[in-house]
Amino acid sequence: MNFRKLTDYNVLLKIQSIYFLITGIWPLISMSTFLDVTGPKNDLWLVKVVGILISVIGLVLFVASFDRKRNLPIILLAIASSVALGLIDIVFFLSNTIPAIYLLDAVVEFILVLLWAWNIRTHTKL
Repeated sequence: MNFRKLTDYNVLLKIQSIYFLITGIWPLISMSTFLDVTGPKNDLWLVKVVGILISVIGLVLFVASFDRKRNLPIILLAIASSVALGLIDIVFFLSNTIPAIYLLDAVVEFILVLLWAWNIRTHTKL
């Protein structure tokens, strides 16, 4: 897949939605494998709540990816959720609350934000 296609509105929504759905549903389907990779947690209910919320965002982005019309609130949801999740990963890693594996998610979130920035730059008339 070339870069131009990767930054297409609908393709980018599908990519982000699939990533969010996978990462959101994972602890709901297999908490044990999630904990094996991300480390032990005290409040498993909170892990499930966050998983559900990330899944909901992923579902909304996926449904929106079939609409040919660019939608500013959907773009804002995509960017803001990636910024928030990436910052959470970095801040809580730096405070020794979560393990370094979460920095991989921060990298993915940062890449998504960069792709959205490119999408906006190339599709916004100044």
